[in-house]
Amino acid sequence: MPESQKRILEMLSEKKITVEEAEKLLSLTGTEEGKVGTSGAETEKKRAPKYLRVTVQPGPDSQEGHPERVNIRVPVSLMRAGMKLTALVPPHAADKVHEALKEKGINFDLRNIKDADIEELIAALSDLEVDVEGSQGEKVHVYVE
Repeated sequence: MPESQKRILEMLSEKKITVEEAEKLLSLTGTEEGKVGTSGAETEKKRAPKYLRVTVQPGPDSQEGHPERVNIRVPVSLMRAGMKLTALVPPHAADKVHEALKEKGINFDLRNIKDADIEELIAALSDLEVDVEGSQGEKVHVYVE
């Protein structure tokens, strides 16, 4: 194990950094799977996302007694399976969903989703990263890993 990884894990065990910070630091060490070193120059192979991650950290101004943290990790394979389950939606229910989306200005029909569309959507997720800071200092982070 490289020295940099050992130092990161030591800082984590000493509670100097959070698990999320350790994950980010470890990913920056360049030894993450999917990264390939070449003679003198490192190239990064774009990895397929494995998880959709949502974290919420309460801010210093959060209400007393409610410092709730959220850490959700959804496997992308579960998302694939869920998208394929749309084939099981009864026609009358699919019509209602289509109409409700149309009322909101979204022209999207669940019945038209194809495997290639699902894979394209998941590939596009690899570039997703959303950071939001709330009025009370709470932080929301949505990304894939």
